[in-house]
Order: sequence, then structure tokens, then C-alpha cells
Amino acid sequence: MNTYEDRIRKLAALLSTHSRIVFFGGAGVSTESDIPDFRGSGGIYRRPGQSLWSAEEMLSHHFYLEHPKEFFDNYKEREGFMRDVSPNRAHYALARLEKEGRLAAVVTQNIDGLHQRAGSRRVYELHGSVHRNYCTECRAFFDIDSFIALCTPIPHCPQCGGIIKPDVVLYEESLDTDVLMDAVDAIRDADLLIIGGTSLVVYPAAGLIREYRGEQIVLINRDPTPGDRYANVLFHESIGDVLEKSVALLSPPTV
Repeated sequence: MNTYEDRIRKLAALLSTHSRIVFFGGAGVSTESDIPDFRGSGGIYRRPGQSLWSAEEMLSHHFYLEHPKEFFDNYKEREGFMRDVSPNRAHYALARLEKEGRLAAVVTQNIDGLHQRAGSRRVYELHGSVHRNYCTECRAFFDIDSFIALCTPIPHCPQCGGIIKPDVVLYEESLDTDVLMDAVDAIRDADLLIIGGTSLVVYPAAGLIREYRGEQIVLINRDPTPGDRYANVLFHESIGDVLEKSVALLSPPTV
């Protein structure tokens, strides 16, 4: 019988025998840090009074241009969630794997910066980060606290008066080419791919897993995904619990 404990041990065995592991993650990693999934029924883009626009509409480039007040009102509220949360068990387990020389990179669709706060160093943020904000005119940089303070409601640069835009990829915008190519290279070079907390329906990011050339795939997601049939080890349990328990079984790496 393929019990949860059996699958945890199998994942631990894979972690112990691979040294170019890449983790590809999505919103399900962040929700365990109490960051709401904006598509979920309780997400901030699904609240009463906001039914005129879909979540995708409110995070689109044209909405940012045509409805800046509404865009920044809602973006600021979601960004506030991200500023006040902490890394969870999944983030810390991945950071340990990197520190021990097993994990080569994290490729994430999340914009919260929690992987870095947990200690991960090689993180490719496909959709950018709330911690980086730039004036669209003079390119002055603003961290998350400065940006939120300037959202009254539209953030203007105190130096030149230009609008400050978060360094996040909106719908209708392209992914950063350099980040994208670095992520592709990491996935192609991986000897084990762990996919976690993603429904694998958001493109083009989800299409990156097709670049994987190895044979071992681990998939961790609460709900079934289109990629389930390709997984050597499949979990529909908590990603924090799965990673924490499997990493805890590892022996310290030999020097």
C-alpha cells in the first residue's frame, strides 16, 4: 500500500541521491503562510463590491493604465498581506536543501520574497517581486515600505512625479527574458524536479516544466493537476508537511 509515510520515505530517498534538484512552485507555497490566493473564494479579489472585474482583469496592464486608483487600492491591500507574513515550513525545508548542496535553484511564480527570507539564494522570480518598485520616469527604486507609504492612492515619485510601478508581471506583460532563460537553464540541468503548490494552468510559467530532461518528477499540490500523471511521487497533502518531513529524514551531507 502506497501510504503517506511510504511516499515521504521515497521522496527523502530521492532527495538524498540527487544534487541538482530544482523546485518549481506556485501560490500553494504562499497560502501556507496565510497569503490568500487571489483566485480563491476568500481572496481579496473576490470580495463583495469587487464583482465588476475579475482577478485577471484587476491585475492586467490595461487595468493599471485605465483604472490606476482601483489598481493601486487593491494592489496595496494584497501587498500589505505579503509584507506582514513569514516563511513557512516549505520555504525553510527548501533553504536547507540549498544550503546542503542538494537544491540547485527555486523557480517561483510567487512575488512575496519568502524564499529569500527563509535563506534561499538562487531564486528565479518569474513574476517579479513586491519588494521592488520603480518610478516609470526616472527609474528610482522604492522598497515595499516606501511604496506603500506613497500609495495615497496612486504612488508618485517624490523626485520627479512619475508613477511608481511594482516590479511584478501583470497580465498582458511579458516575463523578464533574463530571468526566464536562467530558469529554463536550471530546469534543463536538473536531475530531479519538484513541482509544488501550483495548478499548472498559468502560462507561460507552467510551460517551463516541459524543459525538464530528467526522469524523476515529484508533484505536491492539494488539488489534482494536469501533471499528476507524470509524477513518480505524487502528494495531495500540505506542501509544508511533505517537505519538512522528507527533509527531516536526510542525513547530513558528507564532506
